[in-house]
Amino acid sequence: MTFSRPGAIDLSALKQPAARPTPAPGPGGGSYAVDIDETTFQTVALEGSMSYVVVLGLWSSRAPQGAAFNDTLGSVVDSYAGQIMLARVDVDASPQIAQALNVQGVPYVAGLVKGQPVPLFQGTVDETEMRRYFDELVRIAAENGLTGRAQPVGGAPAASEPAEEPEDPRFAAAEEAFMASDFETAVAEYEKLRVQYPADVEVAERLARVKWLSRTKGADLQAARRAAADDPDDVPAQMLVADLDISGGNVEDAFLRLIDLVKRTSGDEREAIRERLLELFTVVGIADPVVMSARRSLATALF
Repeated sequence: MTFSRPGAIDLSALKQPAARPTPAPGPGGGSYAVDIDETTFQTVALEGSMSYVVVLGLWSSRAPQGAAFNDTLGSVVDSYAGQIMLARVDVDASPQIAQALNVQGVPYVAGLVKGQPVPLFQGTVDETEMRRYFDELVRIAAENGLTGRAQPVGGAPAASEPAEEPEDPRFAAAEEAFMASDFETAVAEYEKLRVQYPADVEVAERLARVKWLSRTKGADLQAARRAAADDPDDVPAQMLVADLDISGGNVEDAFLRLIDLVKRTSGDEREAIRERLLELFTVVGIADPVVMSARRSLATALF
């Protein structure tokens, strides 16, 4: 099944008051799969992906292969024993999520690692191929410091599962504010930690991520694009579109936009753009090939 919905929206625009997710059936009453919609996207998928790998499974009840594919997807995810949580999305009921990911057809499967979408595959694949994608996703997540495990929905954790490591107490105040969508306080708390721990990579990553989410909260992508198109030299307008493109998974477009702007500016404006790029590099992940390429392009643009 294919569908066309013009434009993409910022993933952070899907943040709404939380509702209780619907558990997917599973053996022993527990499963690592939930059905989500636009009201639960933030709490279940986006915030969950800060602690463990989330896989988004987009499907449609109108597609004949949808139910069977969901069963296979859920079974494979369950076999990872919490390394992955499956968040299933009915695109007919939640079109905004499909728009945010620029999805043109279902089934569509993507990962979420620390809030960043990682496209995996579109269409049906067999279990062996599915596991290859998920193994690579888990490996990439581990390289970026994401090794937590989700708890099963609708059942108690297996006795053999290792206990999840406690959250670093340094982050308690910032995370409490973040969970309450109080981004201003969260940013302030992480700024304090950055002063205390200037060489701590995790502090820098968390600060960059919260600042990015605070800038995109409630932003209208289409309005932002129009403003940027109307005035190509409006630096704040161009930077907002870049932030939103990162949210929508258009990472390369975001970097190219800002690098082009670096070439056309000077002084304080150029420095502000450079700093924003470095921040977005941190959000995406410094080991990402797109980031490494953009770093080289930025160096060329600056010197």
